[in-house]
Amino acid sequence: MILLLGGTSSTSPLALGLARAGYRVLVSKATDVPLEVGDHAGIETRWGPLDEEGLAALVAARQIRAIVDATHPYATLIRATAARVARAMAVPYLSLGRRPAVAADDSSVQWVADHAAAAVAAFVPRRPVLLTTGARHLAPYVEQSRRTGVPLVARVLDHPDSLASCRRAGLSPAQVIAGRGPYSLEENLRQIRRFEIGVLVTKDGGPAGGTLEKLRAAEAAGCRVIVIARPAQADAGSFTDVDALVAELVRLVG
Repeated sequence: MILLLGGTSSTSPLALGLARAGYRVLVSKATDVPLEVGDHAGIETRWGPLDEEGLAALVAARQIRAIVDATHPYATLIRATAARVARAMAVPYLSLGRRPAVAADDSSVQWVADHAAAAVAAFVPRRPVLLTTGARHLAPYVEQSRRTGVPLVARVLDHPDSLASCRRAGLSPAQVIAGRGPYSLEENLRQIRRFEIGVLVTKDGGPAGGTLEKLRAAEAAGCRVIVIARPAQADAGSFTDVDALVAELVRLVG
């Protein structure tokens, strides 16, 4: 059994690639949000958050032969946890990354290190802000919006947990766009114009994550873009191609 930590659009092609290579695959996702995992008899799913103890117990109980990580590039906690558990239990750990959509030297965007820095920078121009990084780090943006009086709109997943996070942070329904991306260029542009957005805050989720569509919409609308830099990650065991990852897994576990 191969444990595939899912959460991105890469989950389905990777699960199918592993299953077609002859492995039984357990796809694990953190929430009950629907996720395409591929239609194959060798693929099964589970959901629920996993801490280090829970992940180790799952590896032992299901006789996991390798951990394959296809979580989001910014999901640093689960990625680090999975790597530690794999080392401790002597099973291979391979991760599938996403190629960046924004060049590191792109001067058309403003790079920041984290959400705290992004929240400060976003409200400097005193123009309405569209936050497209989800519902987990709302607090610094809400604080800056209140401090400056500049409107804030948050685009989050249309899920009860995300909407509850918005309410706890103090956002009104009128300040929330609930849906499921990636969004098209036209959808991004329509939202930017609807709320008269002047600053868009994003992560670089790669081309598959809809980042390019955000950037093109912002450019068309004359909107400033702030990009939160990707966390530093070790290159060892990291792949950007599904076939290459599957081939390496076959080499490692047979």
